[in-house]
Amino acid sequence: MADLSITDTHAHNTEATPTAENLITTHLDIWTTAIEQKSSAGRGSSKKFSLYGIKKLRELILELAVRGKLVPQASREARNSANYEPASVLLERIAAEKAQLVKEGKLKKQKPLPEISDDEKPFELPNGWEWSRLSETGLGSTGKTPSTKQSSFFDGNIPFIGPGQITPAGIVLKAEKFLSQSGLGNSCEALPGDIFMVCIGGSIGKAAIVVERSGFNQQINCISPLHIASKYLYFALSTNSFHSSVLEKATGSATPIINRGKWEELPVPIAPLEEQHRIVAKVDELMSLCDALEAQTEASISAHQILVETLLNALLLPQTAANTASQSDVSLERPFTNSFVKDWQRVAEHFDTLFTTSASIDTLKQTILQLAVMGKLVKQDPNDEPAAKLLARIAKEKAQLIKEGKIKKQKPQPAITEEEKPFELPSGWAWVKLNALITIMDAGWSPACPPEASPSNEVWGVLKTTAVQSMEYREYENKVLSESKEPRHQYEVKVGDILITRAGPKNRVGVSCLVQKTRPKLMISDKIIRFHLIETGMSERFISLCLNAGATAEFLETAKSGMAESQMNISQDKLKAAPIPLAPREEQHRIVAKVDELMALCDQLKVCLADAQITQLHLTDAIVEQAI
Repeated sequence: MADLSITDTHAHNTEATPTAENLITTHLDIWTTAIEQKSSAGRGSSKKFSLYGIKKLRELILELAVRGKLVPQASREARNSANYEPASVLLERIAAEKAQLVKEGKLKKQKPLPEISDDEKPFELPNGWEWSRLSETGLGSTGKTPSTKQSSFFDGNIPFIGPGQITPAGIVLKAEKFLSQSGLGNSCEALPGDIFMVCIGGSIGKAAIVVERSGFNQQINCISPLHIASKYLYFALSTNSFHSSVLEKATGSATPIINRGKWEELPVPIAPLEEQHRIVAKVDELMSLCDALEAQTEASISAHQILVETLLNALLLPQTAANTASQSDVSLERPFTNSFVKDWQRVAEHFDTLFTTSASIDTLKQTILQLAVMGKLVKQDPNDEPAAKLLARIAKEKAQLIKEGKIKKQKPQPAITEEEKPFELPSGWAWVKLNALITIMDAGWSPACPPEASPSNEVWGVLKTTAVQSMEYREYENKVLSESKEPRHQYEVKVGDILITRAGPKNRVGVSCLVQKTRPKLMISDKIIRFHLIETGMSERFISLCLNAGATAEFLETAKSGMAESQMNISQDKLKAAPIPLAPREEQHRIVAKVDELMALCDQLKVCLADAQITQLHLTDAIVEQAI
């Protein structure tokens, strides 16, 4: 394990910085517990959180490093010795070498830069340090892209670097293009130890140390350090304070850009060379500690989630009929087996420590939904009309609708066999295929539409598939119907419609919701299937719940087909065959009410968690602000 202290014992030649003493170790719990939740929208990394505290710790280490607060400063005795070289002498040596290069014709003479004013200095430096313009630390350049018309320029093995190859972590990724020697001659050359910085766009300010001879394009500035530790200068250019200076000097708001001249004028704190090497060694050591803390924290979060899923999955295991008769009076509201009661008690006893992350609460919510459709969430009432009688009334009503010509006679679905039943249902429940419960099933219409949404209830719109979320209907997700097209009223969405996405990327197919409220003049697209239940008092919300959890949702997942995950579909015939665990009518309504109650509690948990996380993030920021 790396030394957690941020000051060395450097004998009598150095003096410690008390304000930074033990800063990292004192607040280790803050660094590792300040976690920021990411938005679930969009694509990208599957990780749903970022380790904000450790990120801020890394930033703090760099800021302390370039302010002379990370390693002990040279003592007064050491500074007065003949061997001590302050940064001013180092800068004089760099200036002399650049003058020699000008004299030899290897470098153009540069216009003298004004001295750095006190207003330009963002903070005070220790004795022996100096503020320097970036151009005074080495040789600057801006990249260039060779002409793509000359194919021979791009048939070599010399990496050609653009902003996309520079990561926020300061790593130069493998190049996508490679230059020949003649191509490099028409670009700009960087050598190992040089420092790249993106000078335009959203990634402006990203820096990286060059690790191999490369060419680079005009969106990158480069500095080749002279007599300065390359890694030290990279650390200085990677600080938040330097990044702020870049943004202040950049022009353009939508696409910020900083030209080489302004970039080279930016002030950089320069430490004595001997101290630069000690700073680099200490930063490397502490960054390794951050790597270890990051890995340990991520492993802990992962292990915690695995524990939560293991304990909750135990509640979902099929229960045998044994012992159910003697377990009719437990707090879980129904006759459960001994094993289920024990599994639930294990969760309940550790509730406060289990459900402490957004992911664990999401898992709890999904478990609640699955328990609901398995008959494990509310108490069964022997006085309820069993599902078998409800099904008989549904069949009778359906036959009458066919007789009256209100619906077409449908191809009969074979009954669910014992082998097809995913698990044994509670007494009074019944397995049934969705087709037996519905009147009609159809899909909509997808005319070419302008991209904007319908502006008002008076203008027709067509629902996008994103209007259908898991158990959530979003009427605002629509496109306005072109004025040249007539609406098709038969596809207008109505309250009571159950919608399910038919086609699209795999994760967006088979998603369903109930329309409980909607504005007028919205049509379903042909990528959305719609159906209605036979009106016999069934809970539409319960059926929607079944489509989103448990065995029915698993069936829909396997019913998807397509050549690629980016474009899959589910047919109406497959949807009609979906197995539904049908509860007695009265119990359906009790289940929906209990789900609402428990989901509200989960949402409250999430709000409390979010508040606690925000407090933790503010505390982290306060510690960093106080330290620098």
